Amino acid sequence: MKQILHIISSPRIEVSASRKLGNAVLEKIQEKYPGSIVRERDLTKNLVPILEDVHINSFFTPAESRSPEQETINQYSEDLISELQEADIIVIESPMYNFSVPAALRAYFDFTSRAGYTFQYSEKGPEGLLKNKKLYVAFTSGNIYSEGPYQVYDSNVPYVKNVFGFYGVNDVSVFRAEGLSIPGVMENALEKGIQSIVID
Repeated sequence: MKQILHIISSPRIEVSASRKLGNAVLEKIQEKYPGSIVRERDLTKNLVPILEDVHINSFFTPAESRSPEQETINQYSEDLISELQEADIIVIESPMYNFSVPAALRAYFDFTSRAGYTFQYSEKGPEGLLKNKKLYVAFTSGNIYSEGPYQVYDSNVPYVKNVFGFYGVNDVSVFRAEGLSIPGVMENALEKGIQSIVID
């Protein structure tokens, strides 16, 4: 039995390809690990705030000196991080938005990237604190970014992998449904992405 964290970031609902691909990944994981516990974090239903001065100050203020407002902010961040800490497997849906991730996902990373929680600094440099976890990325895009002339524009998958790598999560599999807006490709793009899913 596994603890699975399913992170959703697409603001689209019924027509969202990333939700469909992410759900397919989740189903395959549950087939391999029946009885697993799934926790869903839909970033479009419970929006993480855009990082502001009050949030940063809360994170860097010692616990004994925090105001009630700062303590509430800090606790919210810690709750997000605890979901990552408790998960054995993380499934993150990351559709391409303007060459990068949706704003909701970027905001989420701003609240979970904290020294002493998801990483730490030592004499050897930064060290990730989220060990022994598996990450599956469900990536969708209108264009094709895994190869060809537009590969250089992909600031989505490398960014997600870099963030989690910094957290200590280096076991990563990426499943792609690409070309969803390209005639002749779009008709089978999602099904091709779903068929590529292999749970290791």
